[in-house]
Order: sequence, then structure tokens, then C-alpha cells
Amino acid sequence: MAENSLIDRLDGLDSRFEEISTLITDPEVIADQKRYVRLTKEYHDLEEILGVKRKYLQALSDIAEAKEIIGASDDPDLKAMAREELDAASQAIPQLEEQIKILLIPADPDDAKNAIVEIRGGTGGDEAALFAGDLFRMYQKFAEQKGWQLAVSSFSEGAAGGYKEIVFSLTGAGVYGVMKYESGVHRVQRVPATETQGRVHTSAATVAVLPEAEEFDVEIHEGEIRWDTFRSGGAGGQNVNKVESGVRLRYNWKNPNTGVVEEILIECTETRDQPKNKERALSRLRTFIYDKEHQKYLDDIASRRKTMVSTGDRSAKIRTYNYPQGRITDHRINYTLYNLGAFMDGDIQGVIDQLTVAENAEKLKEAQL
Repeated sequence: MAENSLIDRLDGLDSRFEEISTLITDPEVIADQKRYVRLTKEYHDLEEILGVKRKYLQALSDIAEAKEIIGASDDPDLKAMAREELDAASQAIPQLEEQIKILLIPADPDDAKNAIVEIRGGTGGDEAALFAGDLFRMYQKFAEQKGWQLAVSSFSEGAAGGYKEIVFSLTGAGVYGVMKYESGVHRVQRVPATETQGRVHTSAATVAVLPEAEEFDVEIHEGEIRWDTFRSGGAGGQNVNKVESGVRLRYNWKNPNTGVVEEILIECTETRDQPKNKERALSRLRTFIYDKEHQKYLDDIASRRKTMVSTGDRSAKIRTYNYPQGRITDHRINYTLYNLGAFMDGDIQGVIDQLTVAENAEKLKEAQL
């Protein structure tokens, strides 16, 4: 029976939960930040699945008890109550089974992290830069809806507006797990403002979403970092051109996949506070190295799961925005909407939910659950 198979899969989780509960109070474990964070995450994941397990076992118990009463009792009122309980528990079982199956799928450890997002105008010249600006505004509105914090790291404006390139960070609960579905090529079909004959043009922008690396994700020898400071460029201001608040970081890093030593150069002029700019430059360095070191892992995942909706492939065309028809089509799941105006105003959660469902269905099939 299905429930027996699920219960078998849940065996041993209680003892592991108790073991972790003890470990995360151990001073030696707490001192090892990398291990402590990993165990704390596992503790919360197990706490969630064991909570659903208790509800599931209770529902199975309620069904067995109700069937026993219906078969043995002569009291019509008691039988009626038992039938109601049987119906309620039987209806709860499929939903609880689905919850357990989803929770049994190994979670992507990056899903809980913050994200670094890079948007670049692609083919289409000025129109591509304008579209990149529209995508940035869309994500800005979405972040506001989610209560996330958005901070722009760097940008290069297009000649007619928008951005040739813009890089920003998103901070909040489970940001990467939501935003990872946005990685890829976004294509737009519309009449550009510069078009005099009303012809529809096609252009594109590329979105890359990276999990923000934390200090203990990558090993950086800070003593080997070479720092320069400079005066931030910009118009006017009491401080902008007078104080050397801008920072430039240079770091020699050996790529573990190729063995080649590469010089990484990062500049940061986000704030007028030099220490804050240093901190943000370090964060970007960690994220850059983390992304490079994990690219082989992402490539392996992509090669094994050719149909997965979020492979990390930044060259795949994922979505088309058709302005004349007010239509958005996500090509990964062949899903079409006709609410382009609301979508560009940040109402993108519905599509992300559909992508999540599709990915979970693939994972369930692969895990044979």
C-alpha cells in the first residue's frame, strides 16, 4: 500500500531529529559555523516533515478507528459520527501524502539564499536596453510585493534609456528558490518607440540569477586581496568627488575546474562609506567564486535532467513577451497568460508557481515517489 511505502521512507527521521536537536546545542558544533548552519537547516526541514508525518499517521489511525466503530457498533448516531470522521480523514490523506512526497525530495541547498541578479541587453540595440530596463522594473515591483530588499551594485545605461547591463542583489526569505526560474533569455516582441512605420521588432535580454555566497561557502585568503581606493564618479554632491569612498579589489584565484590562476577585479561605488563598499565588494567576490566553483555541479545537473525547468542554463530562451497581443508565454512549460500589463508590474508569482509545480512533478517522477 502507498501509505506503507511512505511510512517506510519516513523511518529513522525521528531518531535523526533527536540527534540533531542535541548536536545544535553542543558548543563545539556552534563554533563550527559551516556545520552549525547546515545542521540547523536540516533540523528545520525535519521538523516540518515530522509535523506532516504526525498528521498523516493520525489520519490513518482515525480511518482505522472509524471503520472499526462502523463495523461493530449498533448505535446509529455513533455510526453517523464515525462515517463523518472517516470521510474527513480519507479526504485529508491524498493531500498529506502529496506534502510528504514533496518534502522527501532533497531540497536545493541554495534555495534559502539571497540572490545576485544580472540583466543584460542582448540582440536588438537600444530596444534591448529598454527591455532590460523594463525587466529590472518588473523585478523591482515583485521584490516590493515579497518584502525583499533590493540593492543595485552596478549599471550601465543605454543610449535611449534602460540598461545595457544592471547588477543587483535581492535579500529576503528564500529569494534564490523563487528567482532561480528567471535565469535565461527573455524575448520581447513589440513596436519600438523609434519605429516610424509601426513594425513589430523582436529583441532580447539575458537574466542570470546566482545564489549569493555566504562567508563560509567559499575560502578566501583576505590577506592576499589587493585593495585600491578612488574617488567615486558622479555629478555634484558634497562628498562624491572629494572622498576616496570607491574601492577596487584584485584577487588571484585558482579555478579548481581548470587549474588556471585568474585575476578577479571588482569595483564598488554603491555607498559613500568606504568600509561598506569593501564589505559589498567582498560579498560580490564570494558570490563570483562560488558561482564559478559550482558551475560544474550545475552543468552535471543540467545534463542529467534535460527537461528540468531550472537548469541554470543562461543561454536558453525561456519566455516571450508579446506586446501587440498582451501575451506572455513561458516556453519551458508551454504556459501562456494574457495579462502582460500586470505581469510587467511585478505580478509574476503565478508563473513561478506553475514552474515550481512542474519541477516538483519531475523530481517526484525521478525519485519514484
